[in-house]
Amino acid sequence: MRNIDFSSWQSLLGTLFGLTLVTLLGVGIRLLTVMTFQQRRERMNRQINERLRTLIAAYKTLGGSFTGDLTVDPAHKRDARRGTPPTADVPAGEEPMATLDLSAEGASRSDRTRRIRDAVEAALSDIILLGTEEHVRLADRAVRELVAGHPVHTHELVVSLRAFVRDALDLDPIPADLVIPMQGPTRPAGSGG
Repeated sequence: MRNIDFSSWQSLLGTLFGLTLVTLLGVGIRLLTVMTFQQRRERMNRQINERLRTLIAAYKTLGGSFTGDLTVDPAHKRDARRGTPPTADVPAGEEPMATLDLSAEGASRSDRTRRIRDAVEAALSDIILLGTEEHVRLADRAVRELVAGHPVHTHELVVSLRAFVRDALDLDPIPADLVIPMQGPTRPAGSGG
């Protein structure tokens, strides 16, 4: 307060200029700080939104069907060429999976199962990259079953993803008394002819 001088016009203008400069400097620093935090928050929100979008797409791929075959067939075209069944070791009491049929009907079915398997593998890869620890464990188990040549049920992973997405979007959980049927991989749309 000692440097504030109102004795002459020059000192008054100098004092006002000094106060204005200090005020602008303070406001500028505050705006820069606020903008930095806001940009960081926006970047985090974009990452969270992208993560949710990817996990929702994985949920739709893994659980888009309530009817039909709810397992993922691990068979590859290379298994059909060799003429070997995709599952060599079948647990007792279960029937082995049929070998791929190379007839016209079997070719379209094998193409459909291949497209389902490829979509499920991509969804599992996304879940391993962006999922929670529980999701990663369930996806890892499904991947190991695929690699071993066993049919894979994705229902448990679908239920976990559904609960996570509903929680992240602040939606009410599914009522406990409601029993949703088992879900399996979505069936790809048939190619138009």
